[in-house]
Amino acid sequence: MNKIIQIFKIKDLRKKIFVVAFLLLVFRLLAAIPIPSIDTFKLEEFFSGNQLFSFVNIFSGGALSNLSIVMLGVAPYITASIIMQLLTMIFPNLKAMYYEEGAAGRAKFNRWSRFLTVPLGILQGYGFLNLLISQGVVPQLGFFDLLKNVLIITAGAMILVWFGELITEQKIGNGISLLIFAGIVSGLPATLRNTIFSYTPEILPTYIAFVILAILVIAGVVFINEGERKIPIAYAKRVRGMKMYGGASSYLPLKVNQAGVIPIIFAVSILLFPQFIAQASAIFSKGLSLKLNEWANYFFNNQYLYAIFYFGLVVVFTYFYTAITFDPKEISKNLQRSGGFVAGIRPGDSTSGFLAKIINRLTFSGAIFLGLVAILPHLTRMFTGITVLTIGGTALLIVVSVALETIKQINSQLVMREYDTI
Repeated sequence: MNKIIQIFKIKDLRKKIFVVAFLLLVFRLLAAIPIPSIDTFKLEEFFSGNQLFSFVNIFSGGALSNLSIVMLGVAPYITASIIMQLLTMIFPNLKAMYYEEGAAGRAKFNRWSRFLTVPLGILQGYGFLNLLISQGVVPQLGFFDLLKNVLIITAGAMILVWFGELITEQKIGNGISLLIFAGIVSGLPATLRNTIFSYTPEILPTYIAFVILAILVIAGVVFINEGERKIPIAYAKRVRGMKMYGGASSYLPLKVNQAGVIPIIFAVSILLFPQFIAQASAIFSKGLSLKLNEWANYFFNNQYLYAIFYFGLVVVFTYFYTAITFDPKEISKNLQRSGGFVAGIRPGDSTSGFLAKIINRLTFSGAIFLGLVAILPHLTRMFTGITVLTIGGTALLIVVSVALETIKQINSQLVMREYDTI
């Protein structure tokens, strides 16, 4: 309580919080503005029968199920970020720009990601509208009406990217993550309402088991998210003139969940691609579109195949994202330059090999955990058969992770201002 009072006493920090709250409020208002010509009944029926799009709808905060002007959410930008990260593995110059050119290089990298978001937004918008037209949710549209809706949807996605950057600039949380967080939290009242209305005394034990399992999942998310392996680092003593420097000891923290929620978001974006491609291919061939759509529907309707593939994607992307963000060779070089070394390990290649071995073990645990969290709703649905009560492991992971990260950033700003007053 004292922290909250302290936050609102600081004018600059209070202003930042109000800016973030205002942008999130505008996001929720935009999520309630639908595009024209929608059959609401068929729309609800479509989302109730499609688990993947129901899951994506959580990320958009209901904007997708409303067919709002921001129904794509930040999905096109996330997809663009995935493609750009993959390209760093292929083009060394792009990798050097992102990792070696500092803030200027990352700003340029992010600018290219935003440019790529526009065509991806157009492709995803057209694919999704075409899918809804084929399902009878949206009536047949003329060329100009379809073009108008696609451009509106793409513009809505770019507005959210802009909102995300404005929120990030306030330095009290990651903008894109907070938008997803707001979307998930906004769906809680409806979930609680459905749970209460579907209650019957016969399933009381299931409700109790659900609450216990939810508490265990939240505890596990916090434990894994905050868990880290501390590698002790020693610094050699150096004599300069009449003074001695170094000789201190520290540690290098390696998190169990180094990748955060990014692998799950990446995996969902990849899972969406088959249906979007199936619908977009209708431009060239109706027969090809029907065939691809049939394969995609078979895959998504097969619970076991879908869960296994989803789990595998999350594990692969966890290793991939960790490999991009954590480079043992670069860390070993930085330690060597600063006179630091891991006790009992030679500097250079031996240190990088040791760090790579440790991070691979930690990543394995983190990847398995993220994979299980991702398919937790499918597991609860398979074992209980209840569709209303499903533990949204991914939603819990995102909510807890974003909340913890936001609290840390606010605390760091409070500590910084305490130092300024000394």
